[in-house]
Amino acid sequence: MTALAWLIPVALFLGLLGLAAFLWSLRSGQFEDLEGAAWRALDDEEEPD
Repeated sequence: MTALAWLIPVALFLGLLGLAAFLWSLRSGQFEDLEGAAWRALDDEEEPD
């Protein structure tokens, strides 16, 4: 039972940390161009120097 006393706060902290990371990624524009990266991975042309 004492394990729950520290497992629950740790789980809540990790959940909040994940939520904060997700909100940061939304605000910093990580999800702006979802299709661009996929097309760049499939593009066979070499970039000019």
